Amino acid sequence: MRLARVRATAYPKLTLSLRVLRKRDDGYHDLDALVVSLGQPHDVIEAYAVPAPGGVRVEVLGEEAAVGVPSDHRNLAFVAAEKLLVRAGRSGHGVRLVVRKKIPAGAGLGGGSADAAAALLAVRRLLEVDIDDSGVRELAAEIGSDVSFCVGEGAAWMRGRGEVIERAPIPHGLAFLVAIPPFRLFTPDVYRAWDDLGGPRATRSVPPPRSVRTLLPELANDLEPAAEAIEPRLVEFRAALEAATGLPALLAGSGSAYVVPVAHARSLPRLVEEVQRRLHVPVVGTTSVARGVRLA
Repeated sequence: MRLARVRATAYPKLTLSLRVLRKRDDGYHDLDALVVSLGQPHDVIEAYAVPAPGGVRVEVLGEEAAVGVPSDHRNLAFVAAEKLLVRAGRSGHGVRLVVRKKIPAGAGLGGGSADAAAALLAVRRLLEVDIDDSGVRELAAEIGSDVSFCVGEGAAWMRGRGEVIERAPIPHGLAFLVAIPPFRLFTPDVYRAWDDLGGPRATRSVPPPRSVRTLLPELANDLEPAAEAIEPRLVEFRAALEAATGLPALLAGSGSAYVVPVAHARSLPRLVEEVQRRLHVPVVGTTSVARGVRLA
């Protein structure tokens, strides 16, 4: 019997190190990035088969994390489901996606891409679509630069504009504190600022977790100078976060969230409590996970 519903957990993407190499002729940028999937905060997507009408419908639920997230063709989960149906010749089928948001938009955690990856895998299982993993990866690369990573394993090198994925030998279970400031940044704006600034390199670095040291001697984010140029409050926020934890913080992707690598997960509850007390912003303690999407 065909399934009536598939539930997928979409995990955020953390860019441990981001080097922006150049702007390409097609408007994208060539990257050299090391990325992992985090367990929190995560989104949940429920995919339902509906008899009529055909096509894709999206409902976005949540509180602050859902603010500004579209439910039409601008939503990457919508795009992913529609592309999968068209590729499989199943565009007459009806699919309803309920997206329960916890990953905030504009925080640099790849929430839209994670949702797209979850939609691809959930709808493939829901409708028993005859497209293999290679076909899913091709579709993922068409949808967005981060989606290729999110459909796969939870630690990888991302190169090209993000569509070239190479598995990275990093064990899951790395501990991080994620702090989200009361303002957001959007990726196209940050890359545009990076171009306008002449392509700056990161001005500072963060020591990597022990299991990452054989891959990289330091963690750095070349987008941080551009993000700070757009939103100067990032500097003050990072300083306050580092003072509260006593540890260096790393900008997550294009921002605005900052992430603090923590040596031991058992330290997370104390650090989360301290940051919440002093900064009064959303904070989670989390660990890296083995895959970008989990189906149930």
